[in-house]
Amino acid sequence: SFPGNLHLVMVLRPTGFFQRTFTDIGFRFSQEDFLLKLPVVMLSSVSDLLTYIDEQQLTPEFGGTLEYCHSEWVIFRTAIESFALTVKEIAQMLQSFGTELAETELPDDMYSIERILALRTEKYYQLKEDITAVTKEGNLLLSSFEEPDAGECSQDQHRERPGDWETVNRLLGQLREMETAFDGFWEKHQLKMEQYLQLWKFEQSFQEVKSAIEFLMGQQAELPDTGDSVPQVKQRLKDLGHFDGMAQDLIGKAQVVILHGHQLAANHHYALNLICQQCNELRHHSDVLSDEIKRKQMRLQKTLDLHTRLQQALQCCDEGAYLLANQQMDKCQSKEGAQKALQDIERFLESSSAYLNYDPQALHYDFESVLTSELKCQIQSVQVKLENVRSMFENRQSCFKKLLDKHVRPVQLVAPRPEHPPRSKSPLFSPKHDDTSSFCFCVQLPIPLWRMGLVAWCHTNSNSGSTSGSCHVINELIETERVYVEELFTVLTGYRAEMDNPAMLILMPPVLRNRKDVLFGNMPEIYDFHNKIFLHSLESCLGAPERVGFCFLDRREDFQMYEKYCQNKPRSESLWRQCSESTFFQGLDSYLLKPVQRLTKYQLLLKELLKYSTSCDGVQELQEALVAMLDLLKSVNDSMHQISITGYDGDLSELGKVLMQGSFSVWTGHRKGPTKMKDLARFKPMQRHLFLYEKALVFCKKREEHGDGYDKTSSYSFKHFLKMNAVGITENVKGDHRKFEIWYSGREEVYVVQAQTVDLKMAWLNEIRKILFKQQE
Repeated sequence: SFPGNLHLVMVLRPTGFFQRTFTDIGFRFSQEDFLLKLPVVMLSSVSDLLTYIDEQQLTPEFGGTLEYCHSEWVIFRTAIESFALTVKEIAQMLQSFGTELAETELPDDMYSIERILALRTEKYYQLKEDITAVTKEGNLLLSSFEEPDAGECSQDQHRERPGDWETVNRLLGQLREMETAFDGFWEKHQLKMEQYLQLWKFEQSFQEVKSAIEFLMGQQAELPDTGDSVPQVKQRLKDLGHFDGMAQDLIGKAQVVILHGHQLAANHHYALNLICQQCNELRHHSDVLSDEIKRKQMRLQKTLDLHTRLQQALQCCDEGAYLLANQQMDKCQSKEGAQKALQDIERFLESSSAYLNYDPQALHYDFESVLTSELKCQIQSVQVKLENVRSMFENRQSCFKKLLDKHVRPVQLVAPRPEHPPRSKSPLFSPKHDDTSSFCFCVQLPIPLWRMGLVAWCHTNSNSGSTSGSCHVINELIETERVYVEELFTVLTGYRAEMDNPAMLILMPPVLRNRKDVLFGNMPEIYDFHNKIFLHSLESCLGAPERVGFCFLDRREDFQMYEKYCQNKPRSESLWRQCSESTFFQGLDSYLLKPVQRLTKYQLLLKELLKYSTSCDGVQELQEALVAMLDLLKSVNDSMHQISITGYDGDLSELGKVLMQGSFSVWTGHRKGPTKMKDLARFKPMQRHLFLYEKALVFCKKREEHGDGYDKTSSYSFKHFLKMNAVGITENVKGDHRKFEIWYSGREEVYVVQAQTVDLKMAWLNEIRKILFKQQE
């Protein structure tokens, strides 16, 4: 029942009789136990106790002076133990929180990271509040003890200060040390977390800007840095300028990211090397993108300068040609007229010397960095024109000088070319032009430069064999293409665009208002194709005749637009005839015929070119191009006939493409069902116009043409049709090699068809056979 380490037991007997008696009796029964363990002293009074213990060590109830309350001691002791337990729990909480901070893996998204940091910060402040509350509790407990005065206590007394105060003071010290260590740990952890979040944001911005720059780099790599014409180069410069604006915006964003990285590095970020590396990488990508755009801008600007010079030279050539062509030769026969014309020529040559005397070598040297094969061909073409123009001016000057010096008789005027020259042979290859010594342009009509230059150039090279001949044809092809483009432009600007001019409404018949799409068809589409694409393709063949065939084959699909134009031609002619007397449209009919004439001209020029290219490269492509153009002419012709079909209840376009069309003699017969008397009596064949579509064979009756001149029209009355999936053929019929048999639906209907020639019959059989084989496949 007693604590250990007891050395002496002093028993103070009660003063009352009954209590003392009761104590003595109880003590006797247990005296032996006490005596066996430790000495016992029996005291009769408090004064006997003072002989053993000093009064300062005894409380007043035992006659001492020590102030002591056991209930208070219990309260204080309980508070001390509770405080110690709380300090221990705080230590465990701090340890657990530190382990959580050190071992928890961080997520990969910024929102979650910020969320975790906010939660940990909240928990940190909660722990700080707990520490503050426990510290306040400890200080309050400590103040409850009376600490001995250091000035009044001896060294022994100082050494004997109450143990409870020491305990509480020690616990408070431990608490302060834990709080200091915890604050230091949290400060480092918070800094690292904030830097981690900063790094995550920086890398996210870095990746976004880097990916955007790489995407723009890929786009700019596809942007061309050259062009074949002034409008094309200007458009590409404009596109590149727009692209540069986007690039500069992106480079600005990259600079913001780099500045952010420098700020992180200046604040001693733990990932300093990585941040500096990514900043350098971003700066490198920005510099490469900016430099590449500047390089392309410089190349395009230089290419534009070259095209501008070439354009100025061509314009100068045109002006010179018009000057020569518009000189009125009847007035130049006199000495004064010849002298004035000579002065005009000399004045023009003086003002245009900068362009007429272009040195191709100097151009090659100045623009060497941007020259492509196409640009070299254009320079060569311009040089040929310049030489031709100089030669023409020299010839004209020679003519006028002879008039002035020798007073020769007046030169007879040359009649202008007829509107529709004969097709027998191009005058460019006529032998009568071989003599160049007396050649002189003396016409009154404004002849374009290309016409003069071409003739003059061909004359000086007329004896160079097949190569020279092919060169003549290529030049004629290119130069006539330019004139064709100019004529289309004249029609579109001089007629079509003026139909929208309010000032022209007075001259325009009411029937034409808002109907320019009917009158001109898709001529704007044809003009755009030839002006922007096909003319440049042909010009690139000036020094490479073997590429002519490729030009036509590559644009084979584009030429299909002529079929649309020709199909609209009857509507256009009908509309024009209603207003042919209008002053506004005088001469328009011949211009509307230009696309049709041009389409026919191509195959003639290709045939001419093939004659001089039998042993040259590109012959096969030339032959394929000729076949393609002939097929196109046939297709256009077939479609022109198709639009004249009347009486068909349906959409002809659903039958597929027109493959063949032509007039035949047709006999009909029926192998099944009742025989009609009129079929038995039909010895004379019917005249039918057949249209072979991909899905059907259409029988029509051709109506006679009526009217005069432009009013002549043809139409085809629909009779019936046979679906090709139920058609069969017999190639030979007794009696005539030109006949073949078409039977339908198991020979329920039989048609004997007679072509005009055996070749025509075989052509139709081949096409029908192709359709049937395709159906079998």
